[in-house]
Amino acid sequence: MPRARLLVLFGSQTGTAQDAAERLGRGARRRRLGCRVQALDAYPLANLVHEPLVIFVCATTGQGDPPDNMQRFWRFIFRKSLPATALCQLDFAVLGLGDSSYPKFNFVAKKLHRRLLQLGGSALLPVGLADDQHELGPDAAIDPWLQDLWEKVLGLHPVPSDLGVIPPGVPLPSTFSLQLLQGAPRTSPEEQDGAATGPPGPPSELRPFPAPMVANRRVTGPAHFQDVRMIEFDVAGSGLSFAPGDVVLLRPENAAGPVQQFCQLLGLDPDQLFTLQPREPGVPRPARLPQPCSVRHLVSRYLDIASVPRRSFFELLACLSPHQLEREKLLELSSAQGQEQLLSYCTRPRRTTLEVLCDFPHSAGAVPPDYLLDLIPPIRPRAFSIASSELVHPSRLQILVAVVQYRTRLREPRRGLCSSWLASLDPERGPVEVPLWVRPGSLAFPETPGTPVIMVGPGTGVAPFRAAIQERVARGQTGNFLFFGCRRRDQDFYWETEWKELEERGCLSLFTAFSREQEQKVYVQHRLREHGALVWRLLDGQGAFFYLAGNAKDMPVGVSEALTSIFQEEGGLSGPEAAAYLAGLQRKLRFQAETWA
Repeated sequence: MPRARLLVLFGSQTGTAQDAAERLGRGARRRRLGCRVQALDAYPLANLVHEPLVIFVCATTGQGDPPDNMQRFWRFIFRKSLPATALCQLDFAVLGLGDSSYPKFNFVAKKLHRRLLQLGGSALLPVGLADDQHELGPDAAIDPWLQDLWEKVLGLHPVPSDLGVIPPGVPLPSTFSLQLLQGAPRTSPEEQDGAATGPPGPPSELRPFPAPMVANRRVTGPAHFQDVRMIEFDVAGSGLSFAPGDVVLLRPENAAGPVQQFCQLLGLDPDQLFTLQPREPGVPRPARLPQPCSVRHLVSRYLDIASVPRRSFFELLACLSPHQLEREKLLELSSAQGQEQLLSYCTRPRRTTLEVLCDFPHSAGAVPPDYLLDLIPPIRPRAFSIASSELVHPSRLQILVAVVQYRTRLREPRRGLCSSWLASLDPERGPVEVPLWVRPGSLAFPETPGTPVIMVGPGTGVAPFRAAIQERVARGQTGNFLFFGCRRRDQDFYWETEWKELEERGCLSLFTAFSREQEQKVYVQHRLREHGALVWRLLDGQGAFFYLAGNAKDMPVGVSEALTSIFQEEGGLSGPEAAAYLAGLQRKLRFQAETWA
């Protein structure tokens, strides 16, 4: 009797859930189970009723939202027309990845688990709830959950006695075979990049629009600690359409220096051409890689050598390492007992993949090229709120970018890959094109002309509200209330002149909080409390919508606490009533937030 095939489906926004799903896939193959690992929206959903064994790995984003690559599945699984016995043949398990600092911790995983039970599925074990906030990270919950899962799965589908489990130190076959070519192709890989790889239509991830950069200007003062850029693209003729609250996505590239260092370390010729062949049928080649491809293209535009490596990186590198001392250390860092050491060595100081490879040179030099795509994840696109209105600037798209640079205990400062790459591009020196595409964001603004909007956007969080205000003013919509916060009026007050002009025209009510201009720090939540009567009147009396955008660390909690205080003081509500009022605003989408870590 053939062994059951395991299906692992993931919904991942930043790559953590995908990494966990791929770890599951490796675990299945070591136990001699056939296994497919796919993004939820890449899986033909009609086939789900025929699957005997499915593990779902899903992150929760924003305010309890599913990741982008499981949106279609999410709508499908909650169809009211699905019968209660639709999944009665299905054994399943759900692993959630979330952050307990958010109010809807692992909301997607919990809700999916309940829905699969409603549809007749049989849960192998309780839903797993991994937490980014745990001192040992998500693996503190994933490790014991996986141990329980494999016990259940092997109880149903034991490993054949004549084969046995493949031990952890033995590398599994690589996903792809990398076949080196001799001679030059007629078309360079760089010219082929992105050429006709996706369906015709508006620009998308597989068919981005090469937008000329027309401006890249620092908008923070010379004395300010952070370099923040206002970047403008020409999108004329692109077919792009965007509304306030939408985001633009672009995929950065690794700088030439790190690319050269990586190739030298691994003994790779940057100009060498190759093709990729999947080792198993049904495994697609990476759509973004041209065929043939150069090593330089692979490393500069695809492999995320600037990312902080995950535990799976150390597991595979240990398997491939011929050097005893390095191998022992790698095994230690990849073990469940070594997670505190891994956090100390890699995660907390934000050590990059390239830096780790430099620390293990004998192991790095022995990595077979076939394993490059298994060892190092692809560069993920970065999303930026669009800071301009298409109605007002139909052929322009603007973003506000804070260039990420900070220090840890490591000698070299840590730099954000995408923001540093963007900051390095100078359209005044010559033509610069950045491939990009647009998708809806998590903020949607009311179309009813008389509905007021309250917008709270400290720092670069103000970007989507600039687009909204531009468009609302152009449509003659009044009732625009903006709470903006920054450190100092003369250093990081983005678009000050624009806001003041709109104030003078009666199109905008502006409330500012400059946190460092007095001994006692003043933030946007303090300004909300000061103007509590106005906020309550707008929300309760005029049906206003409330929007929040910015850093997720402390500000969202401070704003929510300010609102519940306002509801109590100005509306006369009790504590529980104020909390219920805020929850009601969220449920009716009259309170919307877009925050990031």
